[in-house]
Amino acid sequence: MSFRALLFSSNFPKSPPDTISTRNKPHPTRPLFRVPLYSLHGCRLSPVSVTEGRRRRSGKVCVDVRDIIESVRDSVKFKDGLNDVASSEDDLDSTVPWWEQFPKRWVIVLLCFSAFLLCNMDRVNMSIAILPMSAEYNWNPATVGLIQSSFFWGYLLTQIAGGIWADTVGGKSVLGFGVVWWSIATALTPVAAKLGLPFLLVVRAFMGIGEGVAMPAMNNILSKWVPVAERSRSLALVYSGMYLGSVTGLAFSPFLIHQYGWPSVFYSFGSLGTVWVALWINKAYSSPNDDPQLRPQEKKLIVSNCISKQPVKTIPWKLILSKPPVWALIVSHFCHNWGTFILLTWMPTYYNQVLKFNLTESGLFCVLPWLTMAFSANLGGWIADTLVSKGLSVTTVRKIMQSIGFLGPAFFLTQLSHVNSPAMAVLCMACSQGTDAFSQSGLYSNHQDIAPRYSGVLLGLSNTAGVLAGVFGTAATGYILQHGSWDDVFKVSVGLYLVGTVVWNLFSTGEKILD
Repeated sequence: MSFRALLFSSNFPKSPPDTISTRNKPHPTRPLFRVPLYSLHGCRLSPVSVTEGRRRRSGKVCVDVRDIIESVRDSVKFKDGLNDVASSEDDLDSTVPWWEQFPKRWVIVLLCFSAFLLCNMDRVNMSIAILPMSAEYNWNPATVGLIQSSFFWGYLLTQIAGGIWADTVGGKSVLGFGVVWWSIATALTPVAAKLGLPFLLVVRAFMGIGEGVAMPAMNNILSKWVPVAERSRSLALVYSGMYLGSVTGLAFSPFLIHQYGWPSVFYSFGSLGTVWVALWINKAYSSPNDDPQLRPQEKKLIVSNCISKQPVKTIPWKLILSKPPVWALIVSHFCHNWGTFILLTWMPTYYNQVLKFNLTESGLFCVLPWLTMAFSANLGGWIADTLVSKGLSVTTVRKIMQSIGFLGPAFFLTQLSHVNSPAMAVLCMACSQGTDAFSQSGLYSNHQDIAPRYSGVLLGLSNTAGVLAGVFGTAATGYILQHGSWDDVFKVSVGLYLVGTVVWNLFSTGEKILD
C-alpha cells in the first residue's frame, strides 16, 4: 500500500471526538502523529507534525504531505546511493590483485625476514668453506679460529653506532647500506684469501661491519611499522629468518663446493644481495608517513596502534648503567652468545672431526638444529604471550623462558660426551639449539620491557657484550682444540650457561625501570 493511500484510507486516525461537534468552528491544529526525519548524513532533524487539514470529506482527513513524501523519496534515493557505493567498493576490491591488497606492514616484515635470511647465509657459509680452505692454505686450528672470529671485530664496531644511525637517518637507509656492504665483502672473500691472510681478516671484519647494523635498523623499522598487538609475531618471524638462513647456507654450501669449488659459495651468496636491494629500494620506507602508496585504512591502523616515542636527544648513560637489571641483561647476553656462536661457527668442524661426517653430511646434519630453532623460537613466543595474557607477570615469564634458554643447552651439551652414535649426537645438538631459541622470549624481549625509549641503546649494549662473547669464544675454541678436546670446549659453555642462569634469575625484571 502506498504512503498516500494509507493517509486517505478509513484506517487512518480520525479527528479527536471533542472537535467533531464544532463543525463550523475553526479546528485547532493538533498533531496526529510525528514523523522523525533524518539528514543525508544520519543526523536526526526536528520532527514533522502531520496536522488536520482545512476540510474533512466523508470522514477522511485531507493532509498535505508533499514535504513528507519528498523526504521519504530522498531517503530511499540516499539508501540506494549507499548500496551503489558499497557495491562499487566491492567491485574495486575484486579488481585489485591480491598482492596489492596484502598489508604493507607485512611486506616490510617479510623484507626484513629475507634480509636476515641473507645475513646468516653469508655468515655461516664460512663455517663450511673453511674446511677446504684450510686444507688448501694449510691453516692450523688456531688460524681457523682467528679467521672465524675476525667477522666479529667489525660486527662489534657497529652495534651502538648502527642504532644511533638508524634513529637519525631512518632504518631503510641503514639496513639497505648493511646488505650492500656485507654482500660486497662476501663476494670479495675468495679474492682476499688468495692475496693472503691479512687481507682475508680485513674483508671478514668489513663483512661484520655491514651485518652489525642490521639488527638495530630492523628494530627501528618495525617499531614504526608494526602495531603493538602484532609485534611479537613479527619479531619471531624476522628472527626465524636468521635460523632459516643458517639452514639454507649450510644446506647449499656443500653442493656448490662439490660442483664449482669453494669460491662459488661466496660469489653466489654475495650476488643475492643485489636482488634484495632492488626490492628494498622500490617497496620499503622508513615509516608509514613516508609511504605515498600506503592505503589510508592501514595507515590509520598502524599510527593508532603503535607506541609513539619522543626522539631521544640525550642518553642518560650513568642512570642506565646504574640499574642491576641492565647488567643482568648484559651479562646474560654474553653467557648466551658464547655457546650460540661456538655452535654457529664450529658445528660443521665438530661433525667432520668427531662424528666423521664428510663435507656434505656435515652441512646437511647442521641443518637440523637450525630448523629446530626456527620452530621453537615461534613456539616460545606463543607460549610467552599466552602466559602473560593469562595473568602471569612479565618478570616471571621472562625468567622462565630464559632459564629454559640457558639450562636446556647446558643439559644437552653435557650429554654429548656420553653418547656413542652420531645420530644421538646430532639429536643432542638439535635439542640444545632448540631450547636455546627460547631466549627470544627471554632476554631478547627484555629490552623493551625495562626501557622502551632506550631499547635501541640497551640492545646495542647487550649485543656488544654478545659480540665480545663471539670474538673471544670463537678464538678460544680454536686454542682449546689445539691443546685439549671438544669436551673442554663444551665444559666452558656449560659453565657460562649456569652463571647466566643465576645472574638472570637474581637481577632481571620485566617491569619498566627507565622512562
